[in-house]
Amino acid sequence: MGDAAGTNRLYGELAWLWPLWGDPSEYAPYCRHVTDLVREHAEIPPSTLLDIGCGGGKNVFHLKRDFETTGLDASPAMLALARELNPGCAFVHGDMRDFDLGRTFDAVLIDDAVAYMTTPEDLRAAFACAFRHLTPGGAMVVHPDALKETFVQNRTSATPGTGRSPREGVEAVFVENDYDPDPEDDVYEALMVYLIREDGRLRVETDRHLLGLFTLGLWRETLSGTGFRIREASYVEDGKAYVAFACVRPR
Repeated sequence: MGDAAGTNRLYGELAWLWPLWGDPSEYAPYCRHVTDLVREHAEIPPSTLLDIGCGGGKNVFHLKRDFETTGLDASPAMLALARELNPGCAFVHGDMRDFDLGRTFDAVLIDDAVAYMTTPEDLRAAFACAFRHLTPGGAMVVHPDALKETFVQNRTSATPGTGRSPREGVEAVFVENDYDPDPEDDVYEALMVYLIREDGRLRVETDRHLLGLFTLGLWRETLSGTGFRIREASYVEDGKAYVAFACVRPR
């Protein structure tokens, strides 16, 4: 997912845990939300979609029913999982800031992988790359995972593994703690703790992710400055409201 394949264990040596972190069926409401926004705002009939930062392909699992879907990610390990889950779909290895597929798509999705853009320059580069790959009149959907205005310091969540186990006798619980050591900069850290039980025997693995934390104003300014016409909506998941941007590339 995103740009962190070389630095975050979840996207490398611990990628085998990803199928446990939520069954693909749990992604259906979010994908309906994305599909509805694309259909509402696109100025052309959308038939193709590029999922930037597709991770293990759980969104593609649903989106491919409505669009001819291509996934792009920086993690080879996650792309392998995505291909296994979605045989017949195209998946491409690439960095969301500078990839070039040589074609455009009617719709683009950038889900939580955009959180790995930790500077305004990275965010601008990712949106510029998405803009170049969006057909004029097409729509991009993107959501900030966190905003400076609404960030909850020391927020901690625990998620039992509900997806299919990649190995017999394996269970997992995923714990995430979000903390901003310096409110003056544009990053926060998400500490991941993986409680893994193999045939009842516990081992604990940790993983530290650095993520971007920007103001809503900077998001608006960056998207508009890239050339998008933007509309804002909202999406609620697990009681938390997220800003959703529906962005059109003018014809």
